[in-house]
Amino acid sequence: MITFDDFKKIDLRVARVEKAERVEGSEKLVRLEISLGDETRQIVAGIGKRYEPDNLSGKNIIIVANLEPKTLMGLESQGMLLAASNKEGESILLTTMEEVAVGSEIK
Repeated sequence: MITFDDFKKIDLRVARVEKAERVEGSEKLVRLEISLGDETRQIVAGIGKRYEPDNLSGKNIIIVANLEPKTLMGLESQGMLLAASNKEGESILLTTMEEVAVGSEIK
């Protein structure tokens, strides 16, 4: 369990995928260029078995914006996207049901 004050430290934001491509040498890693409105970031995520990179451009996703960067296969990931597992164990991206401004804070 975490406290509510701990939860408030997590900065969840709506981001738009501007570009996506497979990470060379990996079956599941995808490199995403995302927009948060006032900045562009790179996120590396293990979603390549479920999603084709060409189908991700223009999609809104939810990210943890204030997570410490991590290097995966030589690429810096500057955040983490949120996904849930379906009954087959596949990662399903969390998104918005309606159009929301890029960079919007999740409350």
